[in-house]
Amino acid sequence: MKDIVLGIDLGTTNSCAAAIIAGQPQVIPNAQGYRTTPSVYAIGANKQPLVGNLAKRQQLTNPENSVSAAKRLIGRRFDAPEIERARKLYPYKIVAGPHGDVRIELDGKMYAIPEISAKILAEVKSYCEAYLNQPVSKCVITVPAFFNDNQRQATKDAGKIAGLDVLRIVNEPTAAAIAYGLNRSADQKIVIYDLGGGTFDVSILQLNRNVFEVIATTGDTFLGGEDIDIRILEELLTDFHTKSGVNLGADRLALQRLKSAAEEAKIALSFEMQAPVNLPFIAVDDKNGPVHFDQKIGRGQLEDWTRALVARTIEITGQALEMADMKKEDIDAVVLVGGQTRMPMIQKRLEEFFGKPARKGINPDEVVALGAAIHGASLLEPESDMLLMDVTPLSLGIATQGGFFAKLIERNTAVPCKRGHTFTTVRDNQDKVKIQVFQGEGDKVIENEMLGEFILTGIPPGPRGKSKIEVLFAINAEGIVSVAAKDMETGRSQTIEVTATSGLTEEEIRKMQSEHNEMMDVEFFEDDQ
Repeated sequence: MKDIVLGIDLGTTNSCAAAIIAGQPQVIPNAQGYRTTPSVYAIGANKQPLVGNLAKRQQLTNPENSVSAAKRLIGRRFDAPEIERARKLYPYKIVAGPHGDVRIELDGKMYAIPEISAKILAEVKSYCEAYLNQPVSKCVITVPAFFNDNQRQATKDAGKIAGLDVLRIVNEPTAAAIAYGLNRSADQKIVIYDLGGGTFDVSILQLNRNVFEVIATTGDTFLGGEDIDIRILEELLTDFHTKSGVNLGADRLALQRLKSAAEEAKIALSFEMQAPVNLPFIAVDDKNGPVHFDQKIGRGQLEDWTRALVARTIEITGQALEMADMKKEDIDAVVLVGGQTRMPMIQKRLEEFFGKPARKGINPDEVVALGAAIHGASLLEPESDMLLMDVTPLSLGIATQGGFFAKLIERNTAVPCKRGHTFTTVRDNQDKVKIQVFQGEGDKVIENEMLGEFILTGIPPGPRGKSKIEVLFAINAEGIVSVAAKDMETGRSQTIEVTATSGLTEEEIRKMQSEHNEMMDVEFFEDDQ
């Protein structure tokens, strides 16, 4: 039986899986025939686990035990500003983990974010195996191009917990470019504009037959369709409070009902000029009894409310062009990725910006999974001529005196690569130096993500500035970072391979794997007929 590699787009809002079947990339439908599955995990009223559509439905009645948008939290530290924002936005309880990571409390039990994502991946694995009628373990999982190493490692850990062998983590825009470029012989420079449920990426690639070269990539890991939903929700809450005097923001159930209705209205407004938001018995007023929500939203209103968010994506797109040292006229095609790109204002603004309409030939919800499946199949073919030439999305460097961040490898540097720099001691008679490795774009280390540290000892004592320490960074084709420090006088050196962390220990991952295996005999509820 031939091995099949799944291409999995683990999305903020929905997840999608694909594989090469009979020589062609195909999306694999879930057990109910849907081509995407909501990335929602929940604990039901009778404590059964729910995943997908049924989990999404119960958000309306049990929001505090329903987790959506976990991708926005994965691989982040609890003290990150994005987590502070998430705690104000989401109805489920977000708490600090034992390692400074993020955990979610559902029905009295603590879950790590990779553990929640593993529940979604396990469901995807299960329905793919049923459809293909064979066991499947190998996969390629996609992530936003702007994910840092810790977020990528957390995604790998989620796959491991779910019983998947993650062959490669691939950037979502790169996967989309693979699907777009399949069977195209002409050389092209393309922009991948990827606006999903929770994240935004824009990548510029050079396509040359089976060579996919990333020139530049940038983005925002907390900008997506969720933010558009929240803007609609804010406007509806304010307007309703003004007209009725009732504050729905204090009622979790009402808030979740209104947020779901806001999302439905947003989707409808991509095809209609008006959309109703009709929620009977949304609240009870002490004086007037039951209160109903009945309002229409026009497409123009939606565009006014979200204009700044769309403008932000266009601004980031312009930055990507500058990073690639290209002009708008150099771009041959703009490819849309992510369901939010169906919004007419987004397509209009992109056409105005580039002077040409975006390509719409591939389903934006499916293109990433299809590209991941194509790449996954190539990994098992020794004679495959597919070549991915990617870049590091974030700068890498070390901490220096005063808490500053010295970048040794700038973002958008092609990998594999090596970069070095010579530093000096900062104190008299200093006989050791701590090398702290960070990733990010801030000038201060506190603004960046720490990846690891080590100490170089045995430096001959002397006046400050006398000893010269050479620090060398290297990134291989797999994206693994190694850092070496050498005292130029003695030749003494120390090297580490920087291992990103999801916030979980190996022991915790093994325990979660074991719990997952025990749950294999317990059926997950995906959807009812």
